[in-house]
Amino acid sequence: MEIRKFREQDRQSLIALWQACELTRPWNDPDQDITRKISIQPDLLLVGELDRQLIASAMAGYDGHRGSVFYLAVAPAFQQRGYGQALMTEVERLLTSMGCPKLNIVIRSSNRQVLDFYRGLGYATDDVVSIGKRLIADT
Repeated sequence: MEIRKFREQDRQSLIALWQACELTRPWNDPDQDITRKISIQPDLLLVGELDRQLIASAMAGYDGHRGSVFYLAVAPAFQQRGYGQALMTEVERLLTSMGCPKLNIVIRSSNRQVLDFYRGLGYATDDVVSIGKRLIADT
């Protein structure tokens, strides 16, 4: 798999990937999420390509204090082959090169498969509560 920066021509394939991986939610417009991301740290929106097919993605960020990653996705037909791990290795490399000391990841507590994936990469549960407030409605 080749890991590279997002290109505008990837947009529809990327949204389709996120939908296939059940990462989209009615209250988050994935097209708008892409537009927002490419306006801030566009080099941290990564895609994975295999035989010219977009099969994976990761959207990372760094705010000067902590890094984050969202939309880590591998097409269902390509899971369990190390592509997600390869993407996370690249995300960690990019964030480390920016001086990022720690990466925080938000995962739904009911998503055991994803929790197990990250634990296998050395991530541990922090004793924190994630809270949020919508500032701009997408719908």
